[in-house]
Amino acid sequence: MKLRLYCLIPVLSFFFATMSANAELVVIVNKDNPATKMYLAQVAQFYLGGSTLFAPVELAENSPARAEFYKKVLDKDAAQVQAIWSKLLFTGKAKAPKEFKTDAEVKKFVSATPNAMGYIDKSSVDDTVKVVAIVP
Repeated sequence: MKLRLYCLIPVLSFFFATMSANAELVVIVNKDNPATKMYLAQVAQFYLGGSTLFAPVELAENSPARAEFYKKVLDKDAAQVQAIWSKLLFTGKAKAPKEFKTDAEVKKFVSATPNAMGYIDKSSVDDTVKVVAIVP
């Protein structure tokens, strides 16, 4: 019986890791924000400091969702995004996005900040925020 349990643990770990890796990300804004739909290219512009219309917020640096967002929306890896933001910060052209540990923290901040934009797992969405883009 113990042997079966030990064999099952790696299988379950893989299953749950696969589930979280295939989570569907969405881009959210404050529910009162007039934006209704955005193209991912527009979202990328905000996350790369190309516009200050929205204040982007992010998940923690080690978050798999952050890496997925960078790859699918920004078409960059973490080092490339860091280099872009380092330059923007050094020149004083922008402020770095705030960072949060969980989807709940991102959602709470976005729901309380009229011009905030964030990304979270679709399953975390509720009526306190509005989805403006779906990450494929």
